[in-house]
Amino acid sequence: MNMTQQLDQTPSIQARVINGKAFAETLRKSDALGARAFREKRGRAPGLAVVLVGQDPASQVYVKTKMKKALESGIDSFPHLLDSTTSQADLLQLIDKLNNDRYVHGILVQLPLPAHIDESKVITAIDPAKDVDGFHPINVGLLGQGKASLIPCTPLGCLMILKDQLGNLSGKKAVIVGRSNIVGKPMANLLLQENCTVTIVHSRTRDLNSECRQADILVIAMGKAEFISAEAIKPGAIVIDVGINRVDKDGRSVLVGDVDFESASSVAAAITPVPGGVGPMTVACLMRNTLLAAEAIESDRTARY
Repeated sequence: MNMTQQLDQTPSIQARVINGKAFAETLRKSDALGARAFREKRGRAPGLAVVLVGQDPASQVYVKTKMKKALESGIDSFPHLLDSTTSQADLLQLIDKLNNDRYVHGILVQLPLPAHIDESKVITAIDPAKDVDGFHPINVGLLGQGKASLIPCTPLGCLMILKDQLGNLSGKKAVIVGRSNIVGKPMANLLLQENCTVTIVHSRTRDLNSECRQADILVIAMGKAEFISAEAIKPGAIVIDVGINRVDKDGRSVLVGDVDFESASSVAAAITPVPGGVGPMTVACLMRNTLLAAEAIESDRTARY
């Protein structure tokens, strides 16, 4: 038998498609029960303030989705839709007001912000106890120490998916493509806490594909449409595609991830689709963080009084 015949007889792997939407719905139902119990005990629902500055179409869609899921989860939402010309001082004043509003347990400022506003100052102004995005420096530090309760939503959603797929992650080799503060770095911390061996690769990494091929777990968050293909994936790996990119295909505008889904599916054991994979989990984890923040804040108030 020649090599060509051997290759032809080798069955290709057809990856299991991970249904993030169904998983997120399970979490939502659980959180709805928690929110109901909270309301019965405290006399009011957990409250989430969502702040949007400007009219960016994608951000408007994200905010609308978050408010819809809050309603479905039994969480009160308080939208603050501000004009793109809103000054930094006015935005900081609003955040201070929300920090002191007893009906608001979580504050989310939709990013990105207009260029004239310093995102880091805005994030730092949010009360860490109400920082349901998990971006405040105090919460970032607690995550690094393994003590955080409010964990960035996208990495948390990815971790939930991985544990659901693999169970115990200890000893797994994990490679994260992308080093952002929002996904890459917190994802690395979470996987280290699960006793994975973690590598972060990025735009300056030499031979990125070779590094990625070592991974049992491959998490991609780089913002480049369909950049990762089968050549970068170890057979049998779990692939988590965090990217979301809008591209034109056959004259249509479609959403794709950072992974070439068709190519990767021939090698990976399981893969998240785009859309319908990580995105719904991010929103579900936002609701969970809001509920956690509400319980912690109200328990602290009870202890003090």
